Amino acid sequence: MAKPKDGRRRVVIEHVSPELDAGRFPVKRTVGDAVEVEADVFADGHDHVACRVLYRHEDERNWSSVKMEARENDRWHASFVVTKIGRYVYTIAGRIDHFDTWRSDLMKRIEAGQDVALELQTGAVLVEQAAKRARGKEANQLRRWAEVLKARSDSQEAKTAALDPALAEMMERFPDTSLETRYERELRIVVDRERARFSSWYELFPRSCSAVAGVHGTFADVEARLEYLSRLGFDVLYLPPIHPIGRSFRKGKNNSVTAEVEDVGSPWAIGAEQGGHTAIHPQLGTLEDFQKLLQSVKKFGMEIALDIAFQCSPDHPWVKEHPEWFRRRADGSIQYAENPPKKYQDIYPLNFESEDWKGLWDELKKVFLFWIEQGVRIFRVDNPHTKAFPFWEWVIEEIKSVYPDVLFLSEAFTRPRVMERLAKLGFSQSYTYFTWRNTKEELTAYMQELTLSEMREYFRPNFWPNTPDILPESLQSGGRPAFLARLVLAATLGASYGIYGPAFELLENTPIRPGSEEYLNSEKYELRHWDLDASHSIAPVIEKVNRARRENRALQASHALTFHETDNPYLICYSKQSMDGKNTVLVAVNLDPYHVQSGWVTLNLERMGLFPDEPFQVLDELTGHRYLWQGARNYIELSPQTIPAHIFRVLRHIRSEKDFDYYQ
Repeated sequence: MAKPKDGRRRVVIEHVSPELDAGRFPVKRTVGDAVEVEADVFADGHDHVACRVLYRHEDERNWSSVKMEARENDRWHASFVVTKIGRYVYTIAGRIDHFDTWRSDLMKRIEAGQDVALELQTGAVLVEQAAKRARGKEANQLRRWAEVLKARSDSQEAKTAALDPALAEMMERFPDTSLETRYERELRIVVDRERARFSSWYELFPRSCSAVAGVHGTFADVEARLEYLSRLGFDVLYLPPIHPIGRSFRKGKNNSVTAEVEDVGSPWAIGAEQGGHTAIHPQLGTLEDFQKLLQSVKKFGMEIALDIAFQCSPDHPWVKEHPEWFRRRADGSIQYAENPPKKYQDIYPLNFESEDWKGLWDELKKVFLFWIEQGVRIFRVDNPHTKAFPFWEWVIEEIKSVYPDVLFLSEAFTRPRVMERLAKLGFSQSYTYFTWRNTKEELTAYMQELTLSEMREYFRPNFWPNTPDILPESLQSGGRPAFLARLVLAATLGASYGIYGPAFELLENTPIRPGSEEYLNSEKYELRHWDLDASHSIAPVIEKVNRARRENRALQASHALTFHETDNPYLICYSKQSMDGKNTVLVAVNLDPYHVQSGWVTLNLERMGLFPDEPFQVLDELTGHRYLWQGARNYIELSPQTIPAHIFRVLRHIRSEKDFDYYQ
């Protein structure tokens, strides 16, 4: 075995966290987040070690550093804040700290009453060496310290100077890094803007926005609905594909294989004689109309998320121009999409094993760039798990290297490892299994997986209680109480959530057949007319939930989540706390849509920043009611026929039950 390049580097650095797959993938943060870094750092013998985290933005040449602090068993910790979007790199450097080792040994010798004259001379040499690394006033100060250590022999003055904390602090500022060990890898962080972490999505079909029943909606009709969406408190308006829809094999109402002349087809059957993925359905408007909509949305403090579905109708221009991009069956015909036993004859999937895969990749990248140039900065990607992993890693990196503010939502309801891989490859947010997690045990286990495992470093969940494809059984049978409970759970368990509306707020819950999760009269295949003023709408509650999310920073992150014990399996209770500890929210939900449920909750007061005997108020953001609580054990009762949930803001400094003055 060959000798190392420099065998004098004695420090070992192991088990760095966060680190994904030995540095293969970056971790994710948003602007303003702290990056908590830990590692095992140690060396042979009894010498003390010192270590630091080095970090820099990709646009910077020089490293910044922050000192790591020792924890138990050679575990070290430090944190730094990422202040701008883009990519950061970080690593760890460790060294033998000869001065701190000398200082510690000197203390022991002095306490034992030993003669330390020689040890003081040794210290003087270390200080003189540091003076050579320093400049100006600091160098002069270090030289004076060295003179005191050398000239005063074993005097009390020399001992006091040697142990002066100011000397130790200055020696830390000018360390000897000549034999410093660098961790073998430079690790990466993708830093996104805040909306990657905290966002409230609303999905609607523009063609169903007309004020007149049976009339195809336009972008102008969507503009007319923006005030309503703004009032509800959403900040991302997600539009299904807005492109021309193919005629060949067009699906009829309720996914019928036979379409009538007036049937509008599925927006996901993209492409017709008017164009493909960079064209707009003529009945929606023009490109200028879409740009006008983008500007109007911006005025309301919202953004548009555009659906990107990389698939084609048989009428898509690519079918004729690039037949090599599609898979052929044995009879020579193009293979349409299938998910047996389901058949999608109106859609041709792309073949990522095409001989012209490079040309295909470039063309798909152009689709993203076209809409980015129009002003779109958020994309919801349809079924990314049916496209090649290497493509996603490449195209997302290509786009974010030029447009680092672009965000990608992965719509991949598939196997866990596949969903996780897509997140690692660069998707900013991900759909989840929340839609099918209903019991207290299921929700608790799933949230702990998302927030306590390594997934928290790269997988940002976006919770959807319904989608145009999925009407869960819980909503089919639970009625209004189930919709309200699922709304509160989605909006408070995660920092990002979305609803498919107006189907959600108008409690649309009829399946096409028993046992199916498909909607009857699905909006995917026909125009719908929605009465937004209907008396049964839960829009007022949605407005309150979104206001609570905006006004409580505790609800704007997914990680600081604590579950609290309840003695009733139908009651789930959890809290979140802001990073600065100034805002705490406690949520309780009745998971039974049919009966009043009550019980006792035992709070983890330490995790909530409360003292055992401290009285505190809880203010319900949904009803405005306030309750005076004290201690860990408190009673709750929730009726599904009114509001099956509490969203409590925890208020402190309550002096007495009669005194209702409070401070947040």
